[in-house]
Amino acid sequence: MLKMILLAGTMTIAAPALAQTMAPVDPGVQTAPQTTMVDPSTTAPQTAVDPATSTTAPATTAAPAQTAEAASAADGTQVASAVDTQFGTYDKNADGKLSQAEFSSWMVALKTASDPATKAGSAETKKWVGAAFAQADTDKNKSLDKAEVTGFLTKG
Repeated sequence: MLKMILLAGTMTIAAPALAQTMAPVDPGVQTAPQTTMVDPSTTAPQTAVDPATSTTAPATTAAPAQTAEAASAADGTQVASAVDTQFGTYDKNADGKLSQAEFSSWMVALKTASDPATKAGSAETKKWVGAAFAQADTDKNKSLDKAEVTGFLTKG
């Protein structure tokens, strides 16, 4: 559920970039032909010749691993960016830390963005926010700094 909330917040930030459209193509203007990319996971494995041993060995590709690492790094970067952008809005006393009440208002806002039926005063929401705060407060000092909030939201 927290991932959905995070996704909603990230999409809110990214919406202007996603809303951009390409210019319409004039039918009278000739454009270069488009090429088709081949999915390496659906093609037969290629072999490479090792000149030192004169044997063939299957070629390896690191693209899938790099893609997964890049996606998780992008998610972490997006979360950190969102936290940096919004932290000050919810840090009402500007002490650089969020109290449980400040954190609660932020989490309720995120949850309401993904589920408009969320009621801030309901017992279920209060229980959910309390559990989230306890999980995010890794040093157990009853307040959250940016690093704790970022770590919590990155884990989902």
